[in-house]
Amino acid sequence: MLEKWRQKDTDEYRPPVWKSYLYQLQQEAPHPRRITCTCEVENRPKYYGREFHGMISREEADQLLSVAEGSYLIRESQRQPGTYTLALRLKLSGKDSPFSRRLRPSHFHRHRIQLTSLVRRATLKENEHVPKYEKVHNFKVHTFRGPHWCEYCANFMWGLIAQGVKCADCGLNVHKQCSKMVPNDCKPDLKHVKKVYSCDLTTLVKAHFTKRPMVVDMCIREIESRGLNSEGLYRVSGFSDLIEDVKMAFDRDGEKADISVNMYEDINIITGALKLYFRDLPIPLITYDAYPKFIESAKTTDPDEQLEILHEALKLLPPAHCETLRYLMAHLKRVTLHEKENLMSAENLGIVFGPTLMRAPELDAMAALNDIRYQRLVVEMLIKNEDILF
Repeated sequence: MLEKWRQKDTDEYRPPVWKSYLYQLQQEAPHPRRITCTCEVENRPKYYGREFHGMISREEADQLLSVAEGSYLIRESQRQPGTYTLALRLKLSGKDSPFSRRLRPSHFHRHRIQLTSLVRRATLKENEHVPKYEKVHNFKVHTFRGPHWCEYCANFMWGLIAQGVKCADCGLNVHKQCSKMVPNDCKPDLKHVKKVYSCDLTTLVKAHFTKRPMVVDMCIREIESRGLNSEGLYRVSGFSDLIEDVKMAFDRDGEKADISVNMYEDINIITGALKLYFRDLPIPLITYDAYPKFIESAKTTDPDEQLEILHEALKLLPPAHCETLRYLMAHLKRVTLHEKENLMSAENLGIVFGPTLMRAPELDAMAALNDIRYQRLVVEMLIKNEDILF
């Protein structure tokens, strides 16, 4: 019995084995070189980029790949339409020869090609209908199991622990030194983005391929469909337990969350969930970097100068934040059009949303307290001048 347990432990744990020839292999390995198609290919699958050459023969593929070692392309089979093949030019045993691998539908996940990491990054094509928001990678020190190569410089990641860093949002693996040179092209993956609330706004919209967070779009649609005439809209609080239910529904189901009148009859629950989303953002909608400029506009007495400073302040916001703020202000402007029924003026909405959308970057409690009146003025000005500023 003891021998069986020892045998089991031996099978489960395999200590790392240093292979001295790995470095030599890495040095001799060719760099991937994408062969782009110069003409427009009809019916190109959405998960392929310009490396897709359509229905061409093996001979034509070999001729295109003869440009250099490491060249690759993807073609559609002439014998079996709908079947795609990755063709590579590699040097095997001293002989320069083409190499092909047929790609089955199971190789795809969310329109991403499951090839080597370098080829995957080269072939990813961004959805053309989604705004191209830039996003910085969220790198964290990581210990990799088994051999790994840097996805930026393509060199081997040496060591047994903490060999490099990994982006917590898109899974990109690079050397710590290389992480400083990686461009802001993070493409968050839903398998890494686990929740909706308390998630960075840009990360969320890029992961879900949307212009704005679905919480904002869905809550505003629901409020405008049945709540614009509700007295004290946004000022009256909903039942906190039900607001938490809405939050959990979005975290669990995303855009499939049910926030209809059948589930939540009280519209104040939906408004409470929307305000909670903005309060929970790790980086406020009006970011810390832009905060001083917005406060400066509120402290200015000249109306024309106020608008000019606000215009400059809006340019400091990340694109996803600016688009969300524009959409929210347009909605709040429509709320004020029903002021006779809901009793919510731009000033009242500024009182509600000022501390919700803005947070002072300083930790000084007194300074943050003094800024509250300016935060109210900022939101009030944004609502009143929404058609001019955005």
